[in-house]
Amino acid sequence: MEFTEFGDGDERVLFVLGWGNRTHHENVRWLVDELVDAGYTVDVGQIPDHGSGFDAEYVRPTQARHDATEPDRTLSHSTGGLVAAHLDSSAPRVYLSPWWGMAGEGLLERLVRSLPTDRPVVPVPFEEGALGDLATERQRAEGPDRIAPAFLRTVADAQARLPPFRDDSVVFCSLADSVVGVGAIGEHAPAERTVLFDGGHECFSSSSRDRTVDWLLAVLDEGPEALTGPVRSAESPR
Repeated sequence: MEFTEFGDGDERVLFVLGWGNRTHHENVRWLVDELVDAGYTVDVGQIPDHGSGFDAEYVRPTQARHDATEPDRTLSHSTGGLVAAHLDSSAPRVYLSPWWGMAGEGLLERLVRSLPTDRPVVPVPFEEGALGDLATERQRAEGPDRIAPAFLRTVADAQARLPPFRDDSVVFCSLADSVVGVGAIGEHAPAERTVLFDGGHECFSSSSRDRTVDWLLAVLDEGPEALTGPVRSAESPR
């Protein structure tokens, strides 16, 4: 795990990135800059691409950083959302497209996951535009193009023992997401704690991001009380 701190605000956000995200990617930095401009100190965690031990390589280093910095909020994206769900933390949690379940997993995918190797040998099946319509060539070029079966196994194990959803948590997701299992998000998070946005897997790489970030900042500031109605859409005016 690599952590980089941005800003000097009075309140601190621990932001755990997703698989393949890089701290220097333009769209990641766009969201970080929005948080800094809102007055937060943002501690960004970049996760390993091919770890084979979820607790040892993902949760424990993040927990150590959390305990050392005592964040006021936790923010996470995709695989980072799986990591954040396993943290021992009293800080309110905001999840962006968390990877709580596999997308479209069938027999072939389960067989691939069972291959006895920790080498990244499985091609990543992301479709064009899956991350979002603002995803850059740099993002695609620098992100891993193959994934390790051992990594998939340790993620599946962490998903199987996902802790209960907490009342102070909020989830942002797109129903068009083809990268993570949207059904798993719906099964785990109640509708009144869910904000829908238009776009791909990454809200910060989707053209609706200016509207989404307004809701995100409101939730970080006020918690779930910022939401009204059974399901909030990031298209709705505030």
